Parts: sequence; structure tokens; C-alpha cells
Amino acid sequence: MKIRQLFFDLDRTLWDFETNSRFALQYLYDDLKLGDSIDHFMHFHHTYLRINANMWSQYGNGKLSKEELRNNRFKQALEHHGIHDNELAKKMSDGYIELSPQQTALFPGAVEMLQELKAEDYRLHIITNGFQEVQHVKLSKSGISEYFDMILCSEEIGVTKPHREIFQEAQRITDCKTEHALMIGDDFKADVIGALNAGWTAIHFDPEVKFKKERNVPRIRELMEIPEIVSMLPIVGN
Repeated sequence: MKIRQLFFDLDRTLWDFETNSRFALQYLYDDLKLGDSIDHFMHFHHTYLRINANMWSQYGNGKLSKEELRNNRFKQALEHHGIHDNELAKKMSDGYIELSPQQTALFPGAVEMLQELKAEDYRLHIITNGFQEVQHVKLSKSGISEYFDMILCSEEIGVTKPHREIFQEAQRITDCKTEHALMIGDDFKADVIGALNAGWTAIHFDPEVKFKKERNVPRIRELMEIPEIVSMLPIVGN
């Protein structure tokens, strides 16, 4: 039979993380009057992005806890700009966690693509390394939660993509055979390599062509390419 179950990453694949995060950070920068100490939002934003990316990498490798990530990323970003204020860092952290998932920007074609796949009777799911309490909010506020049968957050099972266990758990929950599973995501290591190592098929969403095409994995720049690619995948299994 053909692949009938599609597993999507959320952040940077469907939900436009960069746009939504920048809006939340700009609001907090203005609301907490960081401009009194940091001469331009973009200076702070650049610092935060670098520190946040590094901490998420450590979190994904099991070297940093969720609490350490949340508590320290704003603290370090502020300290980089000479602001040593733990209370302010906590206000930024709490504000960001509340405000960011409320944002609703999706990548172009996300809703139309999901509608088309559902109309073709594909079962759709989410596998995300993002934190459970905010990922559900993102899906709900952006109006796409109704399209997904299963939403699996890595912290629920204690390992992150690309570990094989999270893909195996997704299969167990959805009663999906290995050869009938397809992963779609932007992170080549976490989503694509993780899926391939679990025996799945994968599609790499790379809208800015940041990665070199590897392993003969289909690469797309627009989400609306997905339905046609999925329909053309070879029949596998019995």
C-alpha cells in the first residue's frame, strides 16, 4: 500500500517560528524598555538568536535541561549587553513563553496543503521537539490543530529527534508500519536523518535552500509541493 500516514515537524515547518518569535521579542523589548540600555532591537535580537540556538542544541543533545534553557537564555542575552538583572531576565522569559505561542504566522500554503492531504484521506500527525505546553497552544491559535490525529512532543517520552525512540513511539501510538511512515521537516539532522535511521521515508522542507541535497531525499521550498510528491511515492509493503 502507499504511504498513508504523514508526520510533520511544527516549528519552522508549518508554524513560522522566526516571524512569530521576532514579534514577541520586539514587543518585550519595547514593553520592558530595553531600549534604555540596548541601542537597537536588532542588536539584542541577534544576541538572543545565537544564545538560544546554542542552548537548544545542548538541550537536544541532553546536556541542558528544559528549566536551564528557559531560565538562562534571556539572562545570558541581557548580560552580553551589560545588563545583570535576574528579575528582568525572568520577566522576559515568562513574557516570551506566554506571548510567543499566541502568534499565528504560518508558512505560505500550510492550511491549503493540510486541507488537500486530509481530503485525500491521509492521516496527519505532529512530532516536535518543542515543549508540550506551548506547542498545543501554537496549533490551536493558528487554527491547524484540527488537521492532526496525534501530537507527540519529545519531552513526553524523554528523548528528542533524531533519536530512534521518538519515531518508534509515534508508530506505536498511530499503529503505523515503518514502511508506511513519512516525516516532513526543516531540520535535516533531527527530522530527515532521524526518520531515515528509523526506516521511514522523508521530505526535507528547505525554503531558503540552506542545505546541500543529500541521500536522494526530496527537497521542497514550498509546502504546496507536498501533496504531489506524496502521491508519486512508490508503493511499498504488501
